[in-house]
Amino acid sequence: MRKLISLVLFLATVVVSGSFAAYPSKTVKLIVPSKAGGSTDTTARLFAQTAKKYWKNTDFIIIDKPGSGGLMGFEAEARSRPDGYTIGLMFTPQIVAHIVAKRASYTLKSFKIIGNIAEDPEIVVVPAQSSVKNLDELVKLAKSKKITAAVNGIGSDDFLAAKNFESATGVKFNLMPTRGSTEEKAAILGNHIEVAFMNLSQMLAQHKAGKARIIAIMAKKRSSVAMDIKTSVEQGYNVLMTATRGMLISSKVKKNIAAKIEDLYTKVVNDKGFQAKCKKAYIFLDPMNSSEYTAYLEQLQKDTQKVYDVSPW
Repeated sequence: MRKLISLVLFLATVVVSGSFAAYPSKTVKLIVPSKAGGSTDTTARLFAQTAKKYWKNTDFIIIDKPGSGGLMGFEAEARSRPDGYTIGLMFTPQIVAHIVAKRASYTLKSFKIIGNIAEDPEIVVVPAQSSVKNLDELVKLAKSKKITAAVNGIGSDDFLAAKNFESATGVKFNLMPTRGSTEEKAAILGNHIEVAFMNLSQMLAQHKAGKARIIAIMAKKRSSVAMDIKTSVEQGYNVLMTATRGMLISSKVKKNIAAKIEDLYTKVVNDKGFQAKCKKAYIFLDPMNSSEYTAYLEQLQKDTQKVYDVSPW
């Protein structure tokens, strides 16, 4: 009987010690809902490099899950084991656009929103060989003939920007959904299409090198890294769009573990080295904490619903 009691106590100790092992005690996965090499993937890799500085005994691995405008990655994040060892990267407006279009099995309540890392304003870009120099000339061309405009998938910020531009101007593009910014770049750089709606970080280097021409940033103010590019508002078109790139975890993750992840997020986004690396990579930091970013996403879903109700996709 004594031996049996000793065995039970030993097993109980093992179970308890295993259950309450200090977090983090194993590798943390960062799921990226897009292809390797894109802006979100780069953001995740820079985050992981800096996170290692604060969680010295923890390894971070990047898992790219592209497909369906981020939907495959978002679904994987929603299904992940709620133990704190899976952190999801996300981008807008796609994460809410899939909810609005009733394609997603998740809702915003499926996640605990950690915070936003960066924003990336929408741009209108044409090939370097194009005669189009501004939005007026783009509208004139689009009204004279049907032109092709590349966007990064249905329901993306690119797609919504193009649809909003159509509504504001009365033009109608031949919209060409691509599987990512790499395809959009190739189409513009190869002079295969007339225009693309993309993000600033994805084409700024090419614009500066004279390999493509950004004719507008869809924002109220010019970007500090591209002061030569006029905004859509300056050109008389009140069509605005930006993408955000944030982090989330399963809503079922325990509060004490979620708090540690939030603390890591705060340390990384305030790290001078991380900020310098992001600046070099044309990642425009725009930190929002959990409550701020959650409110932003909830409002974005309402705004996206209004667009969908008028022009469903």
